[in-house]
Amino acid sequence: MKKKFLSLFLTALCAVTLLCGCSTDKKEAAPSTDAVPVTLNEVAHSIFYAPMYVAIEEGYFAEEGIDLTLITGFGADKTMTALLTGEADIGFMGSESTIYTYIGGSADYAVNFAQLTQRAGNFLVAREPIDNFDWNMLLGKDVLGGRAGGMPEMVFEYILKKNGIDPAADLSIDQSIDFGSTAAAFSGGQGDFTVEFEPHATALESKGDGYVVASLGEDSGYVPYTAFSAKKSYIEANPEIIQSFTNALQKGMDYVQSHSAAEIAAVIAPQFEETDLDTITTIVERYASQDTWKSDLIFTEESFTLLQNILEEAGELEKRVAYEELVDTSFAKKAAE
Repeated sequence: MKKKFLSLFLTALCAVTLLCGCSTDKKEAAPSTDAVPVTLNEVAHSIFYAPMYVAIEEGYFAEEGIDLTLITGFGADKTMTALLTGEADIGFMGSESTIYTYIGGSADYAVNFAQLTQRAGNFLVAREPIDNFDWNMLLGKDVLGGRAGGMPEMVFEYILKKNGIDPAADLSIDQSIDFGSTAAAFSGGQGDFTVEFEPHATALESKGDGYVVASLGEDSGYVPYTAFSAKKSYIEANPEIIQSFTNALQKGMDYVQSHSAAEIAAVIAPQFEETDLDTITTIVERYASQDTWKSDLIFTEESFTLLQNILEEAGELEKRVAYEELVDTSFAKKAAE
């Protein structure tokens, strides 16, 4: 696993300059002249991360004195590369990447300081509607999966094992397709099932090319799926920035806990200009109904232990890492007060 992640890191390093051009447009309140610039690199741009976009669109970062630049990394390896090379101040991705980097020997490793999602955000899509889906229906089937070592694939395999299915022997999982391209491949005829994030799952349904038959978030239970991290040195040198950033996020978390799916969708719609409001609302409701978002940003030790259990079962963990090494809850706890 260590060699695999380092290989991905080196490959992504070559693409950092190109990634800097993937910034998304923001419509948050204009920051004050003394606002601190902060570059955030997100693993993907998805309605799954609604509380963060609420914080942007409602001007919470500006209120906290942060001039935020949001860049989409298109993959955890690329986001981590941007973070470790200083192209980003804060990274948003699956926290398994921080474990891989730490075990890989990085001296100035990334530390998680805020957890956003507590459920997996992907769904199993079939070619035909299935009213009473059972995971045993995947036996002998071809499934379009995710990258080995990434949370989408590991959570999928975790669910299969919970249901007594051997991911390697009982079905065929195609892990060769790039992130974000599996829906197109499925529409083109590849696979019997595909594992999809939104808006791809809903898009497949809208076109009649596929039907959501199961939620990986519901069937895997509470999993620390995505978190915000920064290099240890950055946190030590800029605790006030990390606190302000976390405060803004908490305001976004509070908003989604107290507003309807339609209200949330209307706020984040400018972040997804190519998606119509009804679709955004449907997706927000789908995520909200499965309790995707925490009420606070505190990354608990129990969650970190579960994460390492999943990594270990997937054969991606060389050794256990101490919770205290890679998680700092002080900022999230203060923001939640």
